[in-house]
Amino acid sequence: MLKGYIPPYNATVVQKLLDQGAVLLGKTNLDEFAMGSGSTDGIFGPVRNPWSYSKQYREKRKQSHHRADEDSNWLITGGSSGGSAAAVSAFTCFAALGSDTGGSTRNPAALCGLVGLKPTYGLVSRYGLIPLVNSMDVPGILTRCVDDAAIVLGVLAGHDPKDSTTTQDPVGPFILPILRDVSKLCIGIPKEYNVPELSSEMQAFWSKAADLFASKGAKVVEVSLPHTSYSIVCYHVLCTAEVASNMARFDGLEYGHRCNVNVSTEAMYAATRREGFNDVVRGRILSGNFFLLRENYDDYFVKAQKVRRLIANDFVKVFNSGVDVLLTPTTLSDAVPYLEFIKEDNRTRSAQDDIFTQSVNMAGLPAVNVPMALSSQGLPVGLQLIGRAFSDQQLLTVAKWFEEQVQFPVIQLQELVDNCPTFSQHEKLGLVSLKR
Repeated sequence: MLKGYIPPYNATVVQKLLDQGAVLLGKTNLDEFAMGSGSTDGIFGPVRNPWSYSKQYREKRKQSHHRADEDSNWLITGGSSGGSAAAVSAFTCFAALGSDTGGSTRNPAALCGLVGLKPTYGLVSRYGLIPLVNSMDVPGILTRCVDDAAIVLGVLAGHDPKDSTTTQDPVGPFILPILRDVSKLCIGIPKEYNVPELSSEMQAFWSKAADLFASKGAKVVEVSLPHTSYSIVCYHVLCTAEVASNMARFDGLEYGHRCNVNVSTEAMYAATRREGFNDVVRGRILSGNFFLLRENYDDYFVKAQKVRRLIANDFVKVFNSGVDVLLTPTTLSDAVPYLEFIKEDNRTRSAQDDIFTQSVNMAGLPAVNVPMALSSQGLPVGLQLIGRAFSDQQLLTVAKWFEEQVQFPVIQLQELVDNCPTFSQHEKLGLVSLKR
């Protein structure tokens, strides 16, 4: 739909980075209009997870008697901001931007072994971000460590007169203090997040992380977020309704793709959108318009808004009870092979993969994925920390402490570098030094 389109202005987050001297390398791949959880439905094709080519993963596959060089068995990055995650994970850059509407930054961060931060709604400007769901969209940050995420957030955060939803309060740099004592922290473990679909290995890592906090003196308590089970359905209604509204601007008149049909304006609209959108986008537009019909509006959209308020209130009650940070899984498992992922359709996958992440967007809270360890397959496993609204600095401080405790291993791509004739010796040395 936007092939060949050159924006006439920069997004606020991009301009703020440029103003601070950042070097922008380019744009990254993603699911079309950020609709997906695997980065497999973009116009440029699916995104490959750099961990598919890591020494850790390939050695585990050899031990399991799989062909280590099996090219068809590469792994997905997660999504929808998978291209940004792949870029950071493969040492192409130090940081990348994504968008996070239901977990689209934290999900790929978990599968690619990165820190993925979704700031509080209203802390970072959305101006220039192509909207998916205006009331949930937040520009996300992907880095290899928590300190880098804090530095980027310090540049991006603050009021923007071009975005009325940004905070009016002054925002300073996010300097993270060294947290030596966690005895005053209260860590909440939501019991509703222990779902049957959660892999046993992921459950074990979650328990191990909770035990780590407890062993260092933190108070770890089980909490309840009773409306969690309704969040996926609620999110689907609200997401598609706002998608239907937001996608209406792509009509072939002002910008983007325009078909050659000139029978009538209506025919031109229809043909343009049929050619310009993939099946996933058209499906969400169709669902959203159905929910917004006059006869369905109260039964679906209004009811979903009420449920959203209940979900947000669940978090308020938990944090008012004295809990400082919630500790949850980010994904159900580690990264899966592409051929296995596409056995399910986009909508089914998105509903499954967003289960731990999208309720945070409906509540407008900050959340961050922190890589914890490697799974039995040699792949990254990440856990999610959720904080109070506008307590992003406290959240990142706890995340930094956790990061230092777990000492997540760096991806080893030496074998790929050695076997790639396009790398010069200088570039190979640079990649090796980056790893170290």
